[in-house]
Amino acid sequence: METKMFCFQCQETAGCTGCTVAGVCGKTPEVAGLQDLLVYVTKGIGVLTTKLRAEGKPVTAAVNHLVTDNLFMTITNANFDAAAISARIEMSLAVKRGLLAELAAANNETLSDAAVWDEPAAGFAAKARTVGVLRTEQEDIRSLRELTLYGLKGLAAYMKHANVLGQESEAVDAFLQAALAKLLDDSLDGAALTALVLETGKYGVDGMALLDLANTTAYGNPEITSVDLGVRNNPGILISGHDLRDLEMLLEQTAGTGVDVYTHGEMLPAHYYPAFKKYPHFAGNYGNAWWQQKEEFEAFHGPILMTTNCVVPPKASYKDRLFTTSAVGVSGCPHIDGDHHHKDFSAVIAMAKTCEPPAELEKGTLVGGFAHAQVFALADKVVAAVKSGAIRKFVVMAGCDGRMKSRNYYEEFAALLPKDTVILTAGCAKYRYIKLPLGDIGGIPRVLDAGQCNDSYSLVRIALKLKEVFGLEDVNDLPVVYNIAWYEQKAVIVLLALLALGVKNIHLGPTLPAFLSPNVAKVLVETFGIAGITDAETDLKALIG
Repeated sequence: METKMFCFQCQETAGCTGCTVAGVCGKTPEVAGLQDLLVYVTKGIGVLTTKLRAEGKPVTAAVNHLVTDNLFMTITNANFDAAAISARIEMSLAVKRGLLAELAAANNETLSDAAVWDEPAAGFAAKARTVGVLRTEQEDIRSLRELTLYGLKGLAAYMKHANVLGQESEAVDAFLQAALAKLLDDSLDGAALTALVLETGKYGVDGMALLDLANTTAYGNPEITSVDLGVRNNPGILISGHDLRDLEMLLEQTAGTGVDVYTHGEMLPAHYYPAFKKYPHFAGNYGNAWWQQKEEFEAFHGPILMTTNCVVPPKASYKDRLFTTSAVGVSGCPHIDGDHHHKDFSAVIAMAKTCEPPAELEKGTLVGGFAHAQVFALADKVVAAVKSGAIRKFVVMAGCDGRMKSRNYYEEFAALLPKDTVILTAGCAKYRYIKLPLGDIGGIPRVLDAGQCNDSYSLVRIALKLKEVFGLEDVNDLPVVYNIAWYEQKAVIVLLALLALGVKNIHLGPTLPAFLSPNVAKVLVETFGIAGITDAETDLKALIG
């Protein structure tokens, strides 16, 4: 029987093999097909821009941004709006026609179908059925292509955040587009595609470094901060996702209105940046990781602004209060247009004023802000603790959270860790253990939160600094072990970046990616020592001893 769709890009894909009837995330076969088609058209744009660059012709920032935005729209839990994705395909086809006009007519003979394909909207559904994951028949080639593509999607997301804060990298954009073009090249064998996977990781490091520069230039270096988990008596707006520029504009527009702003999910680390501390109505963090939003958004009472992926199709009870912007889209929810210079959030603010204050979920505080600059400031204290034996090991537990019960493993693992170990974390996986009473070691908290998933770069910087301080030749000789949770494509680029830096023996869970064929998984295991997880006690013995 012919499948209605096929998608296996996230950790929760059905049966750990692939969603074929509807997405576990909530996307319909129609949306899945349109996302496949948008990726296909974007690969075609990559063919054209790569040829333009080879001929010495410039590619505009607008085209570079279109490519990153397109890929961002297809990341898990970003866009469920078929009309919005169709409009994006139309826009991309128009841009593609302009790029074709720049190339000599003789070059058209060598262009791929993706580069020259052009049909009206009525042809989208038919074309979408021919350009998805399964168009690559050979399993290992398909696996390597998809591993690269998902890394590119993660890289595009991080580049998007850097771009809105004024940071650009022609080198990263050129690689990203050339890599997309290579995913259409049937002459590339397994060895060439494996090299492309590792090259994607190398540029992943560059992309995360650019975003770190963008964030810290705009908002200062994160600093140790205690974040309130309770609520106030004012009406509020809840902001989720990852985009700090959207948060900044919202805080500016809500100043003096009597409306408080709370963070949710991956927006929590915004509280660590000095620039946001000047807003007295920046109230605190509300709730936990993305997958709990149906209950938490309902309890919040006020409007919610989703700035990036990690949106779950909402309940009817709060659907009219869920606003989307940028790459995010949910059919039937109000969408706010605009760019990084200005977005008008007046409709969100007006709604907030009519709503009750949020219902309290919890009380207390949590402490974070341990990005690389802050940890470097504590370097002497950290090094002394390692040398004295007070800190035996650092455990990197960065990554994503999710709704599977198997993710309780990470809470169990953290709770069982010996008291002479310190967790280094970034991303929403931290919600599994950051509120546990794990204590500290000589004033150093046993959970050091560097920030969002993209702030995994901080953990890389910290590891490299420790390598330098201890005079080691190999980063794998550090007293650092890796037990990482993954969910979607931004976690994939973090993983590939770690591999590009030579990090080995990473434990990855709660399941290995479905898009890794047995042969590709075997290469990763044999070359980099990647392993899955078992149970908390067994893995504790393997990683800590």
